[in-house]
Amino acid sequence: MTQAFDEMAGDGSGPVREGYHALSEWLRQAPPDLLQARSRQAELFFRRMGVTFAVYGDADSNERLIPFDVVPRIINATEWARLEAGLKQRVGALNAFLQDIYGPQECLRAGVVPAELILTNPQYRPEMQGRRPPGGVWCHVAGVDLVRTGEDGFQVLEDNARTPSGVSYMLENREMMMRLFPDLFADHRVRPVDDYTDSLLGALQASAPPGSGDDPTLVVLTPGPFNSAYYEHSFLADKLGVELVEGRDLFVRDDTVFMRTTEGFRRVDVIYRRIDDDYLDPLTFRPHSTVGVPGLMAAYQAGRVTLANAVGTGVADDKAVYTYMPEVIRFFTGEEPLLSNVPTWRCREPDHLKAVLDRLDQLVVKEVGGSGGYGMLVGPAATRAELEAFRARLIADPGAFIAQPTLNLSTAPTLAGGALAARHIDLRPFVLSRPGAVEVIPGGLTRVALTAGSLVVNSSQGGGTKDTWVLDD
Repeated sequence: MTQAFDEMAGDGSGPVREGYHALSEWLRQAPPDLLQARSRQAELFFRRMGVTFAVYGDADSNERLIPFDVVPRIINATEWARLEAGLKQRVGALNAFLQDIYGPQECLRAGVVPAELILTNPQYRPEMQGRRPPGGVWCHVAGVDLVRTGEDGFQVLEDNARTPSGVSYMLENREMMMRLFPDLFADHRVRPVDDYTDSLLGALQASAPPGSGDDPTLVVLTPGPFNSAYYEHSFLADKLGVELVEGRDLFVRDDTVFMRTTEGFRRVDVIYRRIDDDYLDPLTFRPHSTVGVPGLMAAYQAGRVTLANAVGTGVADDKAVYTYMPEVIRFFTGEEPLLSNVPTWRCREPDHLKAVLDRLDQLVVKEVGGSGGYGMLVGPAATRAELEAFRARLIADPGAFIAQPTLNLSTAPTLAGGALAARHIDLRPFVLSRPGAVEVIPGGLTRVALTAGSLVVNSSQGGGTKDTWVLDD
């Protein structure tokens, strides 16, 4: 694989890239052990604050910290302006797409997306057919994963329209960097991210159902402390200034949701739910779910409560549906996509499947409904036995997979083994939607592969995170 594009050094043939000059000089002059000392401080602070992330199947999951790298990733104002426009366009189209597939289905009749791919998708919810969520917003919070392979090479790797996580680490990373490196912030005009929760609160309040009044009651609904993202759930509830509740804290009466409080019952207007559709309501979805709220869907369908994100948005997370996003954007906006997709083979199509099987050792193969880096094959790093096992799975159920080239993700300077080294990164910006408006939080969560040469950045697979600085002009 050729040398990767570096966020600070570019292709290495020219000067330091725009936005990185002050950081580059600061790194050059910093005492050798300063970054290591700051890194140890950061770990201590995060551990004391309980900023943890659980990994299913890991016996030590409750104790795991997401590794934090103290060298920030920088995006200059011109780059960000292009990204912001592309993200607004994409998420706007996602909301229009979801409204359409649960409404008139014009994009399906026009053949923009195959109807059977949507209507037989396990994340498609027939219960939402003909429904319109309060305010017409389906995807209140979206996380769009981006990768970069060159100077102008930002591409969308996947969409997260269901319950994207990671925003708490974005906020904690920024607070940590401001605490540890105030001198660096004095040298850079970094756009703030700490108003994210104010923006989220505003978006949720604006999407409250009619009759909620001027001060609707919001809650964050969590499956409980054993969920891998429980820290984030409690963090967001605290920052939003709302109650963190479990299903047992809520009940439905006369198609209205109430919360049990020490002062009696209180109506709930908006639920920022961090529970998948399948577990939301045992009367509608999985009957054995113990983390949902019986009758919640009836209240939702009666328009008495807002669920964020809306039920049924998971269909837009599907990696096969993702491959049609350029056509979806053209159909609903009449514009060319400002952000391109990563080239992707749909294994459900025979010619694509043949192409994938012919070069399996060169590709990354993913389950269309997978997430977190689980259930995927990284061809160049796989053993012969792993390749043959995946080949058999592809032949048996080709519609369950897509494949992408092994991208040479950009790198950024990262503290590794006591010295700076280039490590591959990606970026998950967070996009908020409210009735009539889409807002992109400047920056996002930069994930970093901490092992030399590794392309796997997922936190669940041992990746770490960086603070992401978007600079003002």
